Amino acid sequence: MAATRRPIALAAAVATAAALGATFALPAFAADSAPAGRAAAADAPAPIQLESGTLDWGVRATFRSMIDRLGGTATLADGATKNADGTYKFPLDKGEYDIVTHGVTSSFKGSVHYEAHGGVLDIKLADVKVLTVGKSGKITVDVTTKSPGKDEVVSNDLEMAKLDLTDVAPSNGAEGMKFAAIPAVFTKEGAAVFGSAYKEGDPVDPATLTVKQATPPVDPPVDPPVDPPVDPPVKPPVKPPVKPPVKPTPTETAKPVSGPVVDGTLGWGLKKSFRSYVVGPIAHGKIETSDGATANADGYRFTKATGHLDAEKNSLNAQFAGKVRFLGHETNGGYELDLSLSNLKVDVQGTTGKLLADVSTKDRASGKVNTYTGLAFADLKVPAGALAAKEGVVTLKGIPATLTEDGSKAFSGMYQKGEELDALNAAVSLDKDATLPPGGSTGGSSGGSNGGSGSTGGSGSTGGSGSTGGSTAGGSTTGGGTVGGSTTGGSTTGGSVGGSGALAATGSDVPTGALIGASGLVVAAGAGLVIAARRRRGATA
Repeated sequence: MAATRRPIALAAAVATAAALGATFALPAFAADSAPAGRAAAADAPAPIQLESGTLDWGVRATFRSMIDRLGGTATLADGATKNADGTYKFPLDKGEYDIVTHGVTSSFKGSVHYEAHGGVLDIKLADVKVLTVGKSGKITVDVTTKSPGKDEVVSNDLEMAKLDLTDVAPSNGAEGMKFAAIPAVFTKEGAAVFGSAYKEGDPVDPATLTVKQATPPVDPPVDPPVDPPVDPPVKPPVKPPVKPPVKPTPTETAKPVSGPVVDGTLGWGLKKSFRSYVVGPIAHGKIETSDGATANADGYRFTKATGHLDAEKNSLNAQFAGKVRFLGHETNGGYELDLSLSNLKVDVQGTTGKLLADVSTKDRASGKVNTYTGLAFADLKVPAGALAAKEGVVTLKGIPATLTEDGSKAFSGMYQKGEELDALNAAVSLDKDATLPPGGSTGGSSGGSNGGSGSTGGSGSTGGSGSTGGSTAGGSTTGGGTVGGSTTGGSTTGGSVGGSGALAATGSDVPTGALIGASGLVVAAGAGLVIAARRRRGATA
């Protein structure tokens, strides 16, 4: 006898399913076919695979409370676990991000089985799927219901709830890119499952999605062909040239241990995943350097340091010339993302310090441009003894930097206080005759010096802009592409990051990604997200 759907029981199941899926906020594409508008070209880039992730969701709090009041049970299985707040955590099974459509398909392991009223209420939810397009989406789930004396009813891919990603902004962390508290409401079908208990538009629990991009494999380098050796021609003896006298190196005792800073460089990349996000497939942006700053594979180099070192107080104040500007999400000739940092200053007192900067940032929501002078952007942790001058130079290497609360203003809340930033490297000279490390400006290098890359210009553009100036190792074309994971430089398709599969902001140094992208996928970027779980075909009546 064919099984029939029981509205009340199935409704409860649907509510649970809605809750399970209400946590995704990434770009979207259809689960069983190519998304609308996507070309079926054979040369379309392969989708980016997701490595790990979780979905935190609790269906609906009032429904869970009802189960408890009735003395029922909620049994978690197949990998699902319970959070401290009573919601559930579902681990990622598999997923991928389509860089052409900005769509994501993800599936999660785990199930929750509700039983109450001595078996009258028996609902199992599994195989959660979330599909989103732009800033809206829906949650579907496989629902199995049983009733005494009735056949089991299985409903696959039942649309439980709708998602609203309008105000959801991603954040980065060690586990990947996180989309927290995504609002969700019942669909008409989802509400009808519960009879008159709920109606279309009633809220279900918000959901939280965390995903990380898989690291793409790296092809091994191919050795170039080697020509057979050729006997060198016989040359007549040449009289050795007379070497000019070499200027003696200043002695250590002549090097000042305190005094004014006469030159120096600062190497810093802000945050690798943020750079990748800007020039990646979501923001499709570019990064410009000017006023003496140049791009390199590790970020940016700022030059022409001035300031003062006090050995007795173990303090250093050094300001560097140069400006870096991040532009993304171009709309009607303007950019929604527009962040500039200039006049960077390192202020060290003993083993702690600050990185300050003049900041200009556009608020993504209002479009208002805010400016800050001498903003304490990052906290620095400096090793003891790091300010000791050697050969007239103070060198700081790999100094850890974390975002301050004031610094988070620059990102409109995308990153929070304590977020790990790129490590900082600096070298400042107290002696005009001293030699800075490679890339320094002492000794005749131009203001555009870039770690030996040969770039001499004072400005440039990285990733996405398609500019052609500069060298392939660190000029105006390379910086953005290189930091995003590509081996070449800015392309007209949003930088080489898009081609390499890096996502923004995922906290995994992909751009990540973003995410999904991420680092890559970025709701804040306005991309759509589709997350779909593996599709289980249950037997239907």
